[in-house]
Amino acid sequence: MHTLQDIITDLPFADLPPAWQDHDLATFSRTKHLWDYQQEALQYALKALWKYYEDFDNYAPDEPVETNAKRKERLWAWYQDNGLEEDLDMPVNKLLEEYYPSLNGNIPYLHFINRMGFWMATGSGKSLVLIKLVEVLWQLMQRGEIPKHPVLILTTRDDLLEQLKALVAEFNEGHPDFHIHLEDLKNYPDRLHMLFPLVDTKEITVFFYRADNLGDEQKERIVDFHNYENNGRWYVLLDEAHKGDRTESKRQHIYSILSRNGFLFNFSATFTDTRDILTTAYNFNLSEFVRAGYGKHIAILKQENRAFKDKEDYTGAEKQRVVLKALLMLAYARNAQESLPQDLQAYHRPLMLTLVNTVNIKDDQKDPDLILFFRELERIGQGDIDEGVWETARAELWAELVEGPEWLFEGDRFQADQSLFDMITQAELRRLVYNAPAPGGIEVLLRPSNRQEMAFKLKSADQPFALVKIGDISSWLEKNKLEGYEIIEGYEDEGFFRRLNEENSPINILMGSRTFYEGWDSNRPNVITYINIGTGTEAKKFILQSIGRGVRIEPLPGYRRRLVSLYNAGLVDENTYRAFSDQAPALETLFIFGTNRNALQTVIEQLDQEKRREAEHELALEVNSEAVAGKPLLIPHYRQAKQPVVKDSKPRKFEIDEQELKRLHHYVSYLGDPRLLLSHHHAKPRDIALLKHCLDQPGEYFTTNGQRQYGQIDLLLSRLFAYFKVIPEEADGLKLLENEIRHFRHIKVFLEDITELKTKIHQITEAPNHVAELQKRYEARQLSFQEMLDAARAIQSDTIFSHEGQKLHIKRIASHYYVPILISENERIDWIRHVIRHSSEVEFLNALETYLQNNEDGFQSLDWWAFSKIDETLDEVYIPYYDPQSNRIRRFIPDFIFWLQKGDQYAIVFVDPKGLQHTTYQYKIDGYCKLFLDEAGKQRVFSYNDFTVRVYLLLYTQDANQAPKGYQEYWFDTPSRIAEIMKQA
Repeated sequence: MHTLQDIITDLPFADLPPAWQDHDLATFSRTKHLWDYQQEALQYALKALWKYYEDFDNYAPDEPVETNAKRKERLWAWYQDNGLEEDLDMPVNKLLEEYYPSLNGNIPYLHFINRMGFWMATGSGKSLVLIKLVEVLWQLMQRGEIPKHPVLILTTRDDLLEQLKALVAEFNEGHPDFHIHLEDLKNYPDRLHMLFPLVDTKEITVFFYRADNLGDEQKERIVDFHNYENNGRWYVLLDEAHKGDRTESKRQHIYSILSRNGFLFNFSATFTDTRDILTTAYNFNLSEFVRAGYGKHIAILKQENRAFKDKEDYTGAEKQRVVLKALLMLAYARNAQESLPQDLQAYHRPLMLTLVNTVNIKDDQKDPDLILFFRELERIGQGDIDEGVWETARAELWAELVEGPEWLFEGDRFQADQSLFDMITQAELRRLVYNAPAPGGIEVLLRPSNRQEMAFKLKSADQPFALVKIGDISSWLEKNKLEGYEIIEGYEDEGFFRRLNEENSPINILMGSRTFYEGWDSNRPNVITYINIGTGTEAKKFILQSIGRGVRIEPLPGYRRRLVSLYNAGLVDENTYRAFSDQAPALETLFIFGTNRNALQTVIEQLDQEKRREAEHELALEVNSEAVAGKPLLIPHYRQAKQPVVKDSKPRKFEIDEQELKRLHHYVSYLGDPRLLLSHHHAKPRDIALLKHCLDQPGEYFTTNGQRQYGQIDLLLSRLFAYFKVIPEEADGLKLLENEIRHFRHIKVFLEDITELKTKIHQITEAPNHVAELQKRYEARQLSFQEMLDAARAIQSDTIFSHEGQKLHIKRIASHYYVPILISENERIDWIRHVIRHSSEVEFLNALETYLQNNEDGFQSLDWWAFSKIDETLDEVYIPYYDPQSNRIRRFIPDFIFWLQKGDQYAIVFVDPKGLQHTTYQYKIDGYCKLFLDEAGKQRVFSYNDFTVRVYLLLYTQDANQAPKGYQEYWFDTPSRIAEIMKQA
């Protein structure tokens, strides 16, 4: 099943008309900007809306309702054309039959298809995307691209409504020229009688309500949706309001009815219903969030906390052992943090979360989980540690760390630093975890005004080390569970929980249940230990959301992404990266301990449920060590330029239709006074000066070769002012390849059983080892020559796996970066991702293989060479260029990279086998030239160690003679051209 995101991925955002492209998707407020994935979510929303409201049937004001019905039919057919076969029809019920036509006792799902989902992880900032989407809808309505329907936001809790109001207020402060006015849905009937429009030139009224307070009859808190139905002409935005069985939930039906002639937007961290998954326009759930480097790695340790299970008889020693392991893991992370350079602010003070099932004391219960855990903390803090238990805990934990706990979703493993672990003595554990120089009894710190938290401190320490945060601590006080402890009331502190994220917070352990994780934002957790959480539906949600909050990260102030991702993106320099890279794995991993195997399995299954649709598997191929071991694989490194493109000596030109350029010149001349541009178009004096300068020299700053038309002068000027702010990237030297090519570790397969596929991949991967083994046996005279020959012939370097008539070639190409290489005969293959499938790529590889079989091939004269496929969705090897169609710096990701070396001469060759019909190649070549050619048009020379390095770009086609003049030197039609490059050096 292909999701909405899958089928709009191949529609480039840059190809949308200007009215759909020209949106500031980055700015949220004065201090907040959207991350690239948040902007990408909005781009996918715009692509889907353009497809629906323009491509399927171009929207026109006052169009009949039948036009929208046709759009639904077209969208449904599009899903079916892309492989949708599931029966998603809805059973008829009294509520639905009033608004939808039925067929054979069901309502066809095409009537509900006008929707899109945003499957975004807890902590990914989906609320910011939701509010920016409101701004995007307003702009599209103002431009006449979509109907002017009212907007309704529905969410499930009062605290989420308060959060929405706070974020909208922050948004409004940063947008003096546009205002989102929030209003209770109950006021909607009254607003209809007012003169002020809901969608105005500088303001939009957005209604909000508690989703669970919408019903089909009026009650005290429940409103009857019939009074607000508006003939189904709503844009409905759901914020975690999709819960409930899709076919039975009355509220789900109400949301659909309200938006049946509008559009439904569904935001959630947890989608499980097939319909929600199908209509997902953007997937950045927990697995994608972590894979992309925006969250900590997740490692679920094998250690079980079964010693705290109510019905099982475990000794105090066993309880102590499991608590010690968690504390040792925390101490390890604290050691990593203390090992960082002290002159640079980075990372966080590691924190352990202890999340339990029971916290309060009842007459009919044994001690709650929290008390049991606390008592073990107390024993360890007092120095009451059994030496045998201590040694066992250390040995068992280190054995697991040496093995390398798997990072979920990433196909990689955590590698521990033994020196950091060996440093943890009992004295160091007390210092790192308890903030204490020596063992001591527990003191309890209370504030009379706060009955939700209490802190714990050893008497031998100056600072508290742990905090309990629960709904109400009264039962702890009333049931004398703190009897015998010294209690310090009136402790002068504004609240430990409130200060948890401050640098000087001494709290290392936070204990509680569900009181604090909702809405809590912290990058400090490195260890989570769950005790008796259970496996029910609510437990799964709790585990998933708490992990979602635990993975947040901020290696450097203001940068919420893992260090290597920041380095690869050019956001931190090499010195900074090297300073922190050794300790980054520990500080960038969330280590999870569970109560028992069932609880652990719950976590794994729930997380994998986000990772997998249907039967989704992920395969990791292997680096071809025979080809690249010990070899320097170099790639270009970039940094942001210090000035915009318009200030370059030879600026990239703004694309505009010749007639529109004349109209622009006339309009600016007609206005005359620059203050009119400032007032009418919100232009800054700097922009006005640049505008006049560019219009005085149009040949330097404008190109009229394209057919780009903007239609409206407002849109054109907005686009031009944005052009003045485009800042390019420039070459910043070379770096060794690290994780920039990673798609081969994330081959997604959508089949129930992949045993045969894995077996065939393994056979091709292991072929050289089998050959070496045969040779060894032959030399040992265990095989005759004929036996060796027959066995060698049976070893394959190429095989085929087929599924439903679609063939996948599994090949070993000696000089390829990883093995095997996976090639599909069918470009529309739908059961595997991140393989070579485009016909142009396949043709190039076939030509390369044929050339390599020729003993006269030019690669034989090189000391060494290798090449690799580059995947445009996962890899980060690219050439930045200015794209005038999208008016921004984009990444050109060629399909292949070659590394060639002869003596001290080294060449990086990007190869892109695209047809001549792809006209954007000109912009990409121009971008390459700007970066890698000097003023004379010769290759720039880079130095790396003892190598002289040049960077080349070649575009492969079947007939290079057809290439246009001016760019012919970049086109080639035989692989020999690649090998011949070294002759130019």
